[in-house]
Amino acid sequence: MFLGGNAHSSGMNRFVFSLAFGAALGASAAMAATKPAKEPAPGSSVEMPYLIAPMNDADGKLLAYAYVSTKIVATSPDNAVEVRNKTPFIQDAFVRDVNAKSFAKTGDPSAVDQDALTTRLLTDAQRVVGGNRIQSIEIIQVQISPLRAAAPQG
Repeated sequence: MFLGGNAHSSGMNRFVFSLAFGAALGASAAMAATKPAKEPAPGSSVEMPYLIAPMNDADGKLLAYAYVSTKIVATSPDNAVEVRNKTPFIQDAFVRDVNAKSFAKTGDPSAVDQDALTTRLLTDAQRVVGGNRIQSIEIIQVQISPLRAAAPQG
């Protein structure tokens, strides 16, 4: 792959491509680790609307927003209908939860503790839907958008 420039820049391009490819493989392995071992029955999964959550430091200062995409796996297709019917109430519980308490990794306020967040969201959804209707929650994707620095006053 030659993008122009000298041999050094071509080597740099290969290095950057290798680095990006390795990161993509690592990300896909991490996403595969969050999926349940058994595939859910067809029609038993419900994709939730994006959850937009604040990322604060230890002092409560807003650093970024996390855009979290999740999927609820119901224990049956009939229970998935109940989850769909209660989606606005589940989403409300999710928003209240992430705004009440940080879900950042301990010691790194710019990273999401996905295991802890999954557990909290599962508890919220089970409380709203009731009974034993939800099997699991999967985090599909997390995108973190840092705040822009304030423009200098002058």
